[in-house]
Amino acid sequence: MSLATVRVSPGFEQYLPQEYYDLVKDSQFVSPRKVSEMGSFKELIEEHPMCAGCAMTLFIRTMYVALPSPENTVFVGTAGCGRLVLSQGAVPFIYGNYGDTNAVASGLKRGLGIRFADKPKDVIVAAGDGGLADIGFSMVMHSWFRKEKFTTVMLDNEVYGNTGGQESGMTQKGMVLKMAPNGKKFEKMDMIGLAKTAGVAYIARVVPTNPNRVAATIQKAVLIAREIGPTFVQAYTSCNIEYAIPTPKVMDDAREVENARYQFTEYFSDDAKEYWDNIVVEKRKIKGSATVE
Repeated sequence: MSLATVRVSPGFEQYLPQEYYDLVKDSQFVSPRKVSEMGSFKELIEEHPMCAGCAMTLFIRTMYVALPSPENTVFVGTAGCGRLVLSQGAVPFIYGNYGDTNAVASGLKRGLGIRFADKPKDVIVAAGDGGLADIGFSMVMHSWFRKEKFTTVMLDNEVYGNTGGQESGMTQKGMVLKMAPNGKKFEKMDMIGLAKTAGVAYIARVVPTNPNRVAATIQKAVLIAREIGPTFVQAYTSCNIEYAIPTPKVMDDAREVENARYQFTEYFSDDAKEYWDNIVVEKRKIKGSATVE
């Protein structure tokens, strides 16, 4: 989707729903926005059917604001809580069968590269820990080994939150859930370590307690994936329903988990680090020039 395809014909603006009018007049399609501006402009995702207080929703909302080029972005997802938000956004969303999101994204990225060779088309897989670490694990790993140039974002709520509370590979050892009454018997999967082993260009672990950091992380992941290779962001997005976290305490839980075991971390391959450093230098030059003028 882009502003060019939704531009209103002259004389018809008065007949538009307010939501549509705002989208073409005051959104990211018109000009880039900052996290600090959230709530003051028409965001690309607003209404959704998620549970009250869901941390995943906050993360996805911030991820939309962070997109370097929303009009040239496509999301790929699958069954799970995340797609309930992603399918409501003003950015194209493709629903893959459970487990094949990274295979779909691989073909999509290659096809877009051929069809639109003159401009970058960003593909982002955004799915839960069940869809990526369990059922979709082989597709994820092989897309990384093949060095496919798109971003994978794991919405890690550490449980199958959309289907009743089964344990996933990302659930903490010993956790007792509604559909895991005896507690999980093995450790949480080390997806960060596996991504490093597979040669992923940029890897980050993040919690939605710091929206500016979330936005910066997503931007790095998307931009590095354009030129260098696969990128991976693992985001803690707690399921307050399955873990019985009171709605007002969701961010308190996120902070506690961040301090205990989910500290922010990022890893660059040598090529990715060189590429990103060059981007930073160019941004500083542009900012300096604007200041002088």
